[in-house]
Amino acid sequence: MPFDIVTANAHHIRQLTTWADEEGWNPGLTDGHAFFPTDPSGFLFGRLDGEAVASVSAVRYGSGFGFIGFYITRPEVRGQGYGIQVWRAATARLAGRNVGLDGVVDQQENYRKSGFRRAWNNIRYEGVPSPDGHDGADGVALADARTVPFDQLAAYDRRFFPERRDAFLASWIGLPDRVGLVAVRDGALHGFAAVRPCSGASRIGPLYASGPGVAAALVRGLAAAVPGALVAIDVPDVNRPAVRLAERLGLTPSFEAARMYTGETPDVDLSGLYGITSLELG
Repeated sequence: MPFDIVTANAHHIRQLTTWADEEGWNPGLTDGHAFFPTDPSGFLFGRLDGEAVASVSAVRYGSGFGFIGFYITRPEVRGQGYGIQVWRAATARLAGRNVGLDGVVDQQENYRKSGFRRAWNNIRYEGVPSPDGHDGADGVALADARTVPFDQLAAYDRRFFPERRDAFLASWIGLPDRVGLVAVRDGALHGFAAVRPCSGASRIGPLYASGPGVAAALVRGLAAAVPGALVAIDVPDVNRPAVRLAERLGLTPSFEAARMYTGETPDVDLSGLYGITSLELG
């Protein structure tokens, strides 16, 4: 049967969310609405006799960075070489860039063979955050992230991500099903976080903060928007205060993936990165 690789359309992005959910990755219910405008040509499907059987995203950021996600082959056709074909199409699209991905445990050796190296692990901590505790965030006020001038928010986001991603960020905070908060002190941003609904635990990401007290205030502020619900945060284990905070909030590990790059680890503010935005787009 003929096999071809095509660029996904907006309708296909919903298919990616379904597949990711079936893999147990718990994607956001409307993440595709932010993903697609980030790089509309960056989502690829492998089709067997016209039916989609494999996928990958290869999203370009700026002139020098790219991120691979949604690398999925349907269970009924695994081991037949279709997945590696979409993988090669993705890496070709990002040729010449430093490429990142979040690799699940059973695929990390394959990624190493493709030139990726581990920078840290993202550990998903999940649960209902404890409501009590004083975290040393006095003087910080929480506000709706949509009320912040966008240029200010985008510049802050850039501290924690290898390139500016304005189109993504505007969609990410603008979707009606999510809540974004900023932590402000003396007119300056000291934190930013957002929560979004998923089929399982609501996901918090990103989670940026100038310290654990600010991060805790943001988590509790977002948890109040989904009272009593489970939340999940993908915490970089290289940030030990972030790991300790997740544990202090009563969250427990449920999943992990290795952040890997083909080039040098990007120069971002890891000390302020308490939770990554997305395993699919970085």
